[in-house]
Amino acid sequence: MIEMDIPGYKKISLKNLVLDHNGTLACDGILLDGVKQKLIELSEQLTIHVLTADTFGNVQRQLQYIPCKLSILPVAQQDLAKMNYVQELGAEGCVCIGNGRNDRRMLQAAELGIVVIQEEGAASVTVQSADVVCRDIYSAFDLLTNPLRLKATLRA
Repeated sequence: MIEMDIPGYKKISLKNLVLDHNGTLACDGILLDGVKQKLIELSEQLTIHVLTADTFGNVQRQLQYIPCKLSILPVAQQDLAKMNYVQELGAEGCVCIGNGRNDRRMLQAAELGIVVIQEEGAASVTVQSADVVCRDIYSAFDLLTNPLRLKATLRA
């Protein structure tokens, strides 16, 4: 669990890390370098969930040996499916990271929504739905492992 009191903002207690796969953890279906190790480290504090349509058909192989819960979603209405997943977990205990238009609702629902802008870019509506915008997944992970950075970003 990650807990912090952000001055002028709110207290947060995060239990679950919910992630989009392609465009967030992977590019063209291939896990980005260093992501596996970061996820293993974060799994000591948070339960990790990966939500994807598995566009490239290799997500199970890519996430092999990473302690996470994988959910392969149907292509239709992914935005709603991701939001519902977060709400079923208990949105107040979730930090969500994504980049696509289909991630916007889960970022809005979550206690903390982080959008990453990498090779695939990020949908403008998703950027507007996030609490924090990061240049890449590594910066987003660093906010969670170095909570003073997150406090500095969100405090009033």
